[in-house]
Amino acid sequence: MQRIGIIGGGAWGTALALTARRAGREVVLWAHEAEVVEAINRHHANPLFLPDIALDPAIRATADVSEAASGTDALLLVTPAQHLRSLAQSLAPLLPQRLPVVICAKGIESGTGALMSEVAAAALPAATLAVLSGPTFAAEVAAGLPTAVTLACADEELGRQLIAALGTRSFRPYLATDVVGAEIGGAVKNVLAIACGIVEGRKLGDNARAALITRGLAEMVRLALARGGKAETLMGLSGLGDLVLTCTGRQSRNYSLGMALGEGKTLAEILGPRRSVAEGVASAAATAALASRLGIEMPITASVDAILHHGAAIDKAIAGLLARPFRAEHSV
Repeated sequence: MQRIGIIGGGAWGTALALTARRAGREVVLWAHEAEVVEAINRHHANPLFLPDIALDPAIRATADVSEAASGTDALLLVTPAQHLRSLAQSLAPLLPQRLPVVICAKGIESGTGALMSEVAAAALPAATLAVLSGPTFAAEVAAGLPTAVTLACADEELGRQLIAALGTRSFRPYLATDVVGAEIGGAVKNVLAIACGIVEGRKLGDNARAALITRGLAEMVRLALARGGKAETLMGLSGLGDLVLTCTGRQSRNYSLGMALGEGKTLAEILGPRRSVAEGVASAAATAALASRLGIEMPITASVDAILHHGAAIDKAIAGLLARPFRAEHSV
C-alpha cells in the first residue's frame, strides 16, 4: 500500500495525511474548500482547519475527487458523518473492486440510525471496509505526539496491511475485528462529551463528570451489545480511551460545545461562528432514536438529545437524571 487517498481536508484529514507521509506513503488529499487546496499545494499548510502546523511538501491536494481516488491502494474517508453517504455515492463509480476503504468519520446517521460502516457498505458495495477510531486530537497527531488508535477490520490480514501502511513510531494502530463496537464507541462518546461539557459549564464538579463518563460507558456497552458488538471493545482505545479524552480535553469540539451550553449560551449562538463540526449534535438525536427502537436504556444520551433538539431546560434534565431510581451498578 504505497499510494493513500484521503477524502476530506479538515483538521483530521490533514493530520492523517501527515501521518501517512511519515509512514513513507504517497498522499493525495481531496478537500471541498478551494482555499484549502491552494494553501496545501502552495504554502504547505492548512490554516483554515489546522493552523500553525507545517505540512510535508510532498502532500498533494486536489479539488477533483476522482484524482484523489484513482490509482490509490487504500482510501481514507475523513468527512463529517452526516455527509458520508452522499460523498461515498459519488465515489462508487471511481473505485475498483475490493479497494480498502477506511472509515475515519465518527457518528450515527440521522434518520436511518445507520453506522458509518453500514452507510459505506450500501454506497460502496465493491469496497473492503475498515474503521479507524480512538483518542485522537488532530493537532497532536499532526505534531507527531504519541497516539494509539483502533484499526477495526473483519479481514484481519487486510487490517495488518493497513496498520503497516499507516503506523509509525508515534502513531500506533491496534488491530481489532469488532467493527460495530469500534464505531459505537466513536459515535456515542461525542454525545457524552457534550454532557460532560455541560457539567463543567454548570460547575457541578469533577465527581459528577467522572460519574457521567462511567455511566456513559455503560450506555455505550448496552448499545454495542444490542447491535452485535463486544463489550471488551468498549474497554479499549475506541471506547474508554476516546471517551476519556473527549470528555476531559478542552480541544474537544463536543466538550467545548457542552461547556458553552452549560454557561448559558444557545446552540445557535455556539454553532454560528464555527467552521468545524461537532458530531455529537447530530449523533445525539440519531443515537437516542436508535436506542428507543432497540429498547435500550440510555438516559444520559436521551437527556443530551432533549437539551439539544427538544427545548429541554438543562437544570430540569439534570434533575431528571438525579431523580432516577437506585439500581445495581452492573445491571444490563
